[in-house]
Amino acid sequence: MQKVLIIIPAYNEEESLLDVVDGLKTLDIPNTKIDYMIINDGSTDNTRNLCIENNLNFIDLPCNLGIGGAVQTGYKYAYYNAYDIAIQFDGDNQHDASYIPNLIEELNKGNDLVFGSRFIKDVSAFKSSFLRRLGINILSFIIKVCTGFKVYDVTSGFRAVNRNLIEYFARKYPSDYPEPDTLVQVLKMGYKVKEIPVKMRERKKGKSSINGLKSVYFMIKVTLAIIIADISTKRVIK
Repeated sequence: MQKVLIIIPAYNEEESLLDVVDGLKTLDIPNTKIDYMIINDGSTDNTRNLCIENNLNFIDLPCNLGIGGAVQTGYKYAYYNAYDIAIQFDGDNQHDASYIPNLIEELNKGNDLVFGSRFIKDVSAFKSSFLRRLGINILSFIIKVCTGFKVYDVTSGFRAVNRNLIEYFARKYPSDYPEPDTLVQVLKMGYKVKEIPVKMRERKKGKSSINGLKSVYFMIKVTLAIIIADISTKRVIK
């Protein structure tokens, strides 16, 4: 029986976490044991008390490490507890748990990293802003130039990896906006990556960490991170 860990990074997600966990509890996949772990990333709201009061599985970080540090904590837990598959799943309830079997199925076909995409096919009711879509298209172009691989939803945090990448990400994971950066790394290292269509919901509670001037900062920082990942990973291969 394969062991799967759902990693849920959470920073001030008290309004949506119970819905997220309830959705995961409906999963029933043959020959698969599914666990979840909330990574409370130094939240300043009631997230910690919510986890305690509802007996949720969680790791309580003493300070805010950011999305990269929170997710890497989950990968370390998955590695040291011998999970076969780890799946990142946002704590804001935008991801749909019913697609998790699809991600696992694609991993079992021999892929190393599989992620859900809003933009492969028009299956999602979720629509991002024009500027955000423009930024995603620019990053998609840069990744294609660096790796030769066309990625449509470069910022998707709904992703699953096998044991090999659990071990790699437990050792090395970017601190900020890690999805585009890690895609370049794993593609350059020769791992098999698969993008599949999923539906995602609009955020109804809380607020996104990327908006306004942060979007410009995001674009500059991620572009530089992709270029650095491209150069440094070439050196690893050599």
